[in-house]
Amino acid sequence: MQETTPVMPPRLGSKAPNFQARTTLGMTRLSDFLGRWVVLFSHPADFTPVCTSEFIAFAHAQETFEALNCQLLGLSVDSLPSHLAWLDAIRRDLGTSIRFPVIEDPSMAIAQAYGMLDQTAANSSTVRACFIIDPEGLIQCILNYPLSIGRSVNEILRTVKALQHSVKSNRLIPEGWQAGAPSFEPSALTSDDVAEQDSPLWFYRLKEDKA
Repeated sequence: MQETTPVMPPRLGSKAPNFQARTTLGMTRLSDFLGRWVVLFSHPADFTPVCTSEFIAFAHAQETFEALNCQLLGLSVDSLPSHLAWLDAIRRDLGTSIRFPVIEDPSMAIAQAYGMLDQTAANSSTVRACFIIDPEGLIQCILNYPLSIGRSVNEILRTVKALQHSVKSNRLIPEGWQAGAPSFEPSALTSDDVAEQDSPLWFYRLKEDKA
């Protein structure tokens, strides 16, 4: 048996692997979305209940993501005909149209490049992986969920907003932050910086959002 070199999965801050693939909205390359934020999320299989609930939630939130200059991209190893039939069933029987691209990956090349599947995987079911990619094409967040647990689309949306706010304001984002809430100024890094602070809480400088 020929040995293969393991593919190292991408890490936070690394360049998102580019790809070109067929989708439910035509051919797509990840590089087409440079200049925009991207949420690339995989699902284990079409015609499954948890995946269906997630896609409906993403569809309902799509306009909010778009208002943030953020593109949604779904992916699974199922074929394009399977994707089309599944999305048609969601539209016809559940009353929701999926208007973002759903990528086919029957060769599992994209799933393996992103570490959703490794080369020794027992089957082709990807984990519920989610990658938030910035306008420079760098991965800023990686979320993995087990096959049996649905993701929170609201939390993914909150994370996109938090990442954008952190970049824009050079602030650190506290637990549970929502848009408009206070955030942290970077902590003092030298003894002189600490001495100049009016409060002993030099490491916890929570400030109102002035944006």
